[in-house]
Amino acid sequence: MPDQPASPCLTLDLECTNEVITVHCHGQLVSELSDTFYAKIRPIIPGSKRIVLDLSGVTRMDSMGVGTLVGLYTSARAAGCEMQLLHVGKRIRELLGLTNLLSVFTIIGEHGVKL
Repeated sequence: MPDQPASPCLTLDLECTNEVITVHCHGQLVSELSDTFYAKIRPIIPGSKRIVLDLSGVTRMDSMGVGTLVGLYTSARAAGCEMQLLHVGKRIRELLGLTNLLSVFTIIGEHGVKL
């Protein structure tokens, strides 16, 4: 009997420093996990001045993951919170480019942009 493919997994580690909440994301930001991702990030938006999503550990993202990022970005803006993306890998950068979202998100930690 063939092995079943592993279920997608996503873990989030929060780090709070100087009014900045950094969310270190590890795993896959895909349709099966996008609701969980949203449910964990959305409650920290009110009262936060800046949230940084560190995507260095994200191995895969699909259209639902992109949609979830957009939803969180919209919620953050409405709450007066700045949301930024850190360590966006080549594949995720390409996906954001294909969907014309590269100009929407502030991507930090690359190309000389300071944290």
